[in-house]
Amino acid sequence: MNKYVITLAKTCLGCKKPSCRSGCPVGTPIPEMISLFLAGDIKKAGKMLFENNPLSVICSMVCPHEKHCEGHCVLNKKGTAVSVGSIENYISDLYMNDLQFEKPLRNGKKVAIIGSGPAGIALAFILGAKGYEITMYDAHDKIGGVLRYGIPEFRLSKTILDTIETKLGQLDVTIRPNITIGKNITVSDLFRDDFKAIFISTGVWSPKKLGIKGESLGHVHFAIDYLKNPSVYHLGHTVVVLGAGNVAMDVARTAVRHGAHEVIIMYRKGMDDIPASKHEVECAKIDGVKFDLYKQPIEITEQGVIYSSTDGSDEKGLLEANSVLIAISQNPNDHIIQSARQIEVDGKGLVITDESGRTTMEGVFASGDVVTGARTVVEAVAFSKRVAVAIEEYIDTL
Repeated sequence: MNKYVITLAKTCLGCKKPSCRSGCPVGTPIPEMISLFLAGDIKKAGKMLFENNPLSVICSMVCPHEKHCEGHCVLNKKGTAVSVGSIENYISDLYMNDLQFEKPLRNGKKVAIIGSGPAGIALAFILGAKGYEITMYDAHDKIGGVLRYGIPEFRLSKTILDTIETKLGQLDVTIRPNITIGKNITVSDLFRDDFKAIFISTGVWSPKKLGIKGESLGHVHFAIDYLKNPSVYHLGHTVVVLGAGNVAMDVARTAVRHGAHEVIIMYRKGMDDIPASKHEVECAKIDGVKFDLYKQPIEITEQGVIYSSTDGSDEKGLLEANSVLIAISQNPNDHIIQSARQIEVDGKGLVITDESGRTTMEGVFASGDVVTGARTVVEAVAFSKRVAVAIEEYIDTL
């Protein structure tokens, strides 16, 4: 692996005005990273990456690099971009496993983080290292949010999340699992108990419905639910996936790995209109996933999906399936909002904030998918870095 990564790193031109860096939402210092790596200073490179992005090791695996850093690489014009993700992962994985935090001096200021997905973890690292007393609350039994329960194991090994939890423990971050803030414990309770600021990063976990007949049948499942624990589902021989975003590609490829012989993605438009990234579509095809295009589902039956053609032919038919997976995006849950009416949301239920994550309730901040809708991990980290500054500024005024 080392030899392979060195070969990849040597393809970098070391541009003085690196477009790869400007193409990264969190501004990863890519030429500096590669220069340090090739000079044998891998620990310094890892430290630089972590301080810029506490989830560098995660982003290196799950980022749509072709959209960000690699997509902006000047080598794209003549051939193949520098494989930034592979290089960053090699450096960051080594650094994260080697990293040992000294317990920071506590500053006596408590911050509550609701949700332990990428936005929450990033903020916990940033503020925890500065001595803030951080308590993270999560509805699941383990930290990670979408990283653990929404990204398949074959794309992101969950052992790295266990390592991250260990590192957060070294920063004295307290984790309270299996609790949904807004049910028994409310935002008001947190302020009563001397938390100076509250950060909401609960993600989007409520699946959108198609609103067609048959959606409640036993062989129909929502993608976000399926990804939480695929091994408990018995999907059968043939699986139809409704939707064509990145989550649809994930569930389709997961179904293949859990014994489905035929997995078909049904989509109402053509291949060029598919919202998933080209890389994810290519990976799905390589895994044997089939695409059935220009078909709109109108009903789900015990036999499969009844569709109408969208190519102008007015054809109707049945695509037979043992199971159907619905992957047409998610909305946020509204438990917190129901118990804290001062926090305003938009028509989709997403929390309204300014560019620094301030909500309409004083002392409450938010970022990540619960603000932007489903986006990338690196975008959540970039947002949380701005929020960290705003939270510190707010607490200093108290």
